[in-house]
Amino acid sequence: MIKCIGIDPGLAATGVGIITGAGFDIKRYSFGSIQTSKTAALPHRLDHIYSKILSVLKDEQPDLMIVEDIFSLEKYPKAGIALGKVAGVVLLAGCRSGVPVIEVPAREAKQRLTGNGNAGKAQFEKAVRSLVNHPVPIRPDHASDALGLAIIGQYRYETLCLEGVGAPVK
Repeated sequence: MIKCIGIDPGLAATGVGIITGAGFDIKRYSFGSIQTSKTAALPHRLDHIYSKILSVLKDEQPDLMIVEDIFSLEKYPKAGIALGKVAGVVLLAGCRSGVPVIEVPAREAKQRLTGNGNAGKAQFEKAVRSLVNHPVPIRPDHASDALGLAIIGQYRYETLCLEGVGAPVK
């Protein structure tokens, strides 16, 4: 069995989802989010996210980390810059922990799990919930997104190993 961790970077809330299983068989899952205070200075918020991700990676020792690739909307360029900073500390945590890391665009994640690259948050959450057989909606949305990324990592793990990403299949 393998363990994949999905991360949905966000400054206010960074989603974390963990899947254990093999191929399309999900044995265990967990999810949550790392919250930061809007009143804290940006460096402190980034440090908090980095420290929490490092701690989770140390405790869980995943085989692969999947991070949502960041994009920026022309309408909100500052949001894209802030997300890029969060993604940077998340990627650094993965690198420092020795965990293989891949980035997956949100549109690709939606396409893979719902069949629609333009699926909304509710549709994506419902697909993720169905795949893990979770009885109630997964909240917050960032946690659901992260869990979806972890599922994609598990599905793709063997192929990625053949491409030289990750460890050999256990």
